[in-house]
Amino acid sequence: MKAKDVMEPITETLSPETTLKEAVNRMKVARRGEGWTGVKGMIVLDDGKLAGIVSIKDILRAIIPSYMRLTELGEFTWDGMLEEMTKKVAGKKVGEVMTRDVITVSEDAPLMECADLMVKHSLQRLPVLDKDKRVVGMVYIRDLYQAIVQALLDKEGE
Repeated sequence: MKAKDVMEPITETLSPETTLKEAVNRMKVARRGEGWTGVKGMIVLDDGKLAGIVSIKDILRAIIPSYMRLTELGEFTWDGMLEEMTKKVAGKKVGEVMTRDVITVSEDAPLMECADLMVKHSLQRLPVLDKDKRVVGMVYIRDLYQAIVQALLDKEGE
């Protein structure tokens, strides 16, 4: 099987100018396959070209200031801080927080290549490019799992 056999077509994207508030809202209501609502990451296109990808982790990194990740703050309360910091970054642009060095695969990439990249780079999603380098789909780790389940439970292979 190839990436194109299990990928989900890309129907919604973000731009680098999209605010984090709008990005989170669009991620929340995005439809994925049949019956799935909400995604944990979205492709960012700039003039139709892949500019990056933004995920929940990217958004969390924007909310948590770098100085808080580097130092021990001792006797200090975290109560209400996530909500407060989230409101402060709501107007930030996706382009400021997205992952720019995106690992991708071609639509003809074997699933083993997809699995290898996901494991090596701790990825949850992998954008799929056509021969013209346009994003046409996304392979999610869940899609690979379904392919494994199918292979393991396939009675014809016994």
